[in-house]
Amino acid sequence: MSKFFIDRPIFAWVIALVIMLVGALSILKLPINQYPSIAPPAIAISVTYPGASAQTVQDTVVQVIEQQLNGIDNLRYVSSESNSDGSMTITATFEQGTNSDTAQVQVQNKLNLATPLLPQEVQQQGIRVTKAVKNFLLVIGVVSRDGSMTKDDLSNYIVSNMQDPISRTAGVGDFQVFGAQYAMRIWLDPAKLNNFNLTPVDVKTAIAAQNVQVSSGQLGGLPAVQGQQLNATIIGKTRLQTAEQFKEILLKVNKDGSQVRLKDVADVGLGGENYAISAQFNGSPASGLAVKLANGANALDTAKALRKTIDDLKPFFPQGMEVVFPYDTTPVVTESIKGVVETLVEAIVLVFLVMFLFLQNFRATVITTMTVPVVLLGTFGILAAAGFSINTLTMFGMVLAIGLLVDDAIVVVENVERVMSEEGLSPKEATKKSMGQIQGALVGIALVLSAVLLPMAFFGGSTGVIYKQFSITIVSAMALSVLVALIFTPALCATMLKAVPHGEHGTPKKGFFGWFNRGFDRSVKSYERGVGNILRHKAPYLLAYLIIFVGMIWLFLRIPSSFLPEEDQGVLFAQVQTPAGSSAQRTQVVVDEMREFLLRPTKDGGEGDAVASVFTVTGFNFAGRGQSSGMAFIMLKPWHERNADNSVFKLAARAQQHFFTFRDAMVFAFAPPAVLELGNATGFDVFLQDRAGIGHEQLMAARNQFLGMAAQSKVLSQVRPNGLNDEPQFQLEIDDEKASALGITISDINNTLSIALGSSYVNDFIDRGRVKKVYVQGQPDSRMSPEDLKKWYVRNASGTMVPFSAFAKGEWIYGSPKLSRYNGVEAVEILGAPAPGYSTGEAMAEVEAIAAKLPKGVGISWTGLSYEERLAGSQAPALFALSLLMVFLCLAALYESWSIPIAVVLVVPLGIIGALLATSLRGLSNDVYFLVGLLTTIGLAAKNAILIVEFAKELHEQGSSLRDAAIEACRMRLRPIIMTSLAFILGVVPLAISTGAGSGSQHAIGTVVIGGMITATVLAIFWVPLFFVTVSSMGQRKNAGKDDAIETPKEAGQ
Repeated sequence: MSKFFIDRPIFAWVIALVIMLVGALSILKLPINQYPSIAPPAIAISVTYPGASAQTVQDTVVQVIEQQLNGIDNLRYVSSESNSDGSMTITATFEQGTNSDTAQVQVQNKLNLATPLLPQEVQQQGIRVTKAVKNFLLVIGVVSRDGSMTKDDLSNYIVSNMQDPISRTAGVGDFQVFGAQYAMRIWLDPAKLNNFNLTPVDVKTAIAAQNVQVSSGQLGGLPAVQGQQLNATIIGKTRLQTAEQFKEILLKVNKDGSQVRLKDVADVGLGGENYAISAQFNGSPASGLAVKLANGANALDTAKALRKTIDDLKPFFPQGMEVVFPYDTTPVVTESIKGVVETLVEAIVLVFLVMFLFLQNFRATVITTMTVPVVLLGTFGILAAAGFSINTLTMFGMVLAIGLLVDDAIVVVENVERVMSEEGLSPKEATKKSMGQIQGALVGIALVLSAVLLPMAFFGGSTGVIYKQFSITIVSAMALSVLVALIFTPALCATMLKAVPHGEHGTPKKGFFGWFNRGFDRSVKSYERGVGNILRHKAPYLLAYLIIFVGMIWLFLRIPSSFLPEEDQGVLFAQVQTPAGSSAQRTQVVVDEMREFLLRPTKDGGEGDAVASVFTVTGFNFAGRGQSSGMAFIMLKPWHERNADNSVFKLAARAQQHFFTFRDAMVFAFAPPAVLELGNATGFDVFLQDRAGIGHEQLMAARNQFLGMAAQSKVLSQVRPNGLNDEPQFQLEIDDEKASALGITISDINNTLSIALGSSYVNDFIDRGRVKKVYVQGQPDSRMSPEDLKKWYVRNASGTMVPFSAFAKGEWIYGSPKLSRYNGVEAVEILGAPAPGYSTGEAMAEVEAIAAKLPKGVGISWTGLSYEERLAGSQAPALFALSLLMVFLCLAALYESWSIPIAVVLVVPLGIIGALLATSLRGLSNDVYFLVGLLTTIGLAAKNAILIVEFAKELHEQGSSLRDAAIEACRMRLRPIIMTSLAFILGVVPLAISTGAGSGSQHAIGTVVIGGMITATVLAIFWVPLFFVTVSSMGQRKNAGKDDAIETPKEAGQ
């Protein structure tokens, strides 16, 4: 193959250029993300039931829908939560790799079966089915700078004028508005109603009757009478549009002809559709829209498109209204990708310098560096074809690949130079001869490295997605690099290298290079002596190897395991929980204190130096909704403006210290996890399930018992329930007998209650061209305390007004403001983390041990990341075993021998020990990146060994003794081995010392690879010849008894 291209260099150039063109074009269309979509697809169903309690929602809505959701393909688990504000969400999670569109259609079809069984009010509100994404892409806030607009005005503006264009923007999946649009609010006064002998039900009926749109046909419609001259549409009653028109709605006409209108018994005006959530930006009233990314959309493009959409809307904004972005996850993506691209460039430059130092020939160095752009661009082409994106993982793959790429080219060029000088051939002939020698080794190396990395691509679950990114990137880069080394590099060598006169390869050079060469030659000589010594005294060195092996196993068990390294994403969340039953005002006070601390200048004891903005929301947080919940999105200043003390983690820790001083609230400050889609990436996530119908009280008792035992455990830390505690609730008991005796129907009582105390949706009206809703509710002062119930009346059959106190009494009970279910049974979710020094695996085992002691009928189920971890199980050991086995088999096939591959595989621990040492010294943990780095190290360690063994075997077959063959092979291959290893180590140094966005994962990978490569190179060059000689001599003793006439098999590739 190489011969063909050596004779046709232009053909080789054309192939290289085509590869580069394809790659360059695909870069333009590859999407850019921070991570691939790791989380399994999930579909969310959300419903509101105005005025209902969590229990009511669960019993009338959630259970009805859940029972229909069985028999959907690839469904993994279903979880649901019902909140006391009448909202509920059911989330159905599917197996990794399920098509989310199909899943959504199936859920929708099942939901259609359940819809007719749901209460009327719920059906009127509408049921939303969306692809669930846990994390917000960004929050768009609107603020009134001059205070001319209230938060209701702002919310209404967002919903009426911004929500639709934003949701139509490409890439936007789902959104959540912090606030609500206007509605016509009708506030009833119970005393006036009673005066006029009216009830809330009468008001609702009157509004429903008079605020209508009627289709009244047309005059002169066809078929018409002969000679008809006119045709016109008839406009009947239309929907009302202003508060004035609503005030004039006629409720009844008295006997004396006087009229009672709506304005006589109620206040009418525009108000918010609901008042549950209110937001502030740095303290001024605000409203916000949180945008979630659609499945598989590109974060950067979507954010760009959103900003453009908003710029198009800006000219039409009311006076004094401004748009802010209080939470944005895209800077991290651009910064971290930019970081990795810089690393790539640095790596290429460093590699060039290393090669120039060793080859000392500018042309040869250019030839090796030429392969880098060809292969990297080609790899982008393959990524595009495989449907991958440019993300941090694939970019890391590229950086790791650089070290491997240059290797192939170095091996080719170095060998051509050696052949030219030792045999005095012309460049063309030398290249042909040299390629014959090393073709086999090149293919062998490529096979081995692919064998190490390919098993990763077959992993299941979320970890599988991460491994796939690396494995595809590196393997495709490897394959291309071998192609290039067989096609392009030889063609370049034959045309570009200068002929070296016979025997002049080692002529002393002047200056720096001369000094370097003399030093290097001296070290080669002492290296040869060292190898000779080792081969004479094998025992102590084999013993030392055993010690290293044991040390490796011990270190492996000592390093704590985790899933992904922590990243500084430039944003922070804070979650506020005031005591159960607190009012929104009390929560607001705590939120204000928190914001004041975060924005106060650092010299006055605040955090103003690091914090750019704080967007606070009351009425909502990740644990639940209600007046006692609140949260903040804290945006930090860009990375280059913050020093190491102001990293997200240090800031979170300091803020947490300060928040502990708040007396009547729990405030948590936490950095979002590295991969936002997976929820909180540290620790475990488990549901305690009520499997035997023991009831809510018992389940809560079991939960508290679990939390108590977990607090005692030394393996677990930060164990907390993800939900709200039971809170006081007021239970109304209606005496049906009394009510019947008084001549009141039960339905009248229920309707009066839901209108007066809840808010009742009547129908729609038109406000400035948009359809909005009409709500009827009692005035605030008529529903503040239990005593206020006496103010409401119901009319009986004979027309007299009966007060509620005549047939109803109430009592205080405890009930839950948020109920969760998991897989169809009631459950409570518990989150926690392993204590320092323990792995998540140990924490999960501990949780199972504690759960076994709980009362009968309580079971546990893992969910979220813990489910993934269980699924991945202990895949790591299996992965390593598989990789090593594949390497062994590939080598056995290549060398036509069972014994020689053992010599190569034995080198692996020498690389691993360095990787482990470096990782534990830097205090990093055993995570996904660590494993990828390790596998790369294994591949490279094996590669160095292959180069030595390949040559030693050939020399031995030509008749040298084993020992001389080994020493000579070491001498010949030392230079390229040191070169490739140095090139690779320097290529990753920028990763290991990076700062700023995405540095967590860069450290993880860089550290492992550098540590592993140093030991793999330094130790392997001494131990490989030892293994080769030992293994081969054992193999020979076996074969000596057999017939000596057997031909030694010729080396592959000749």
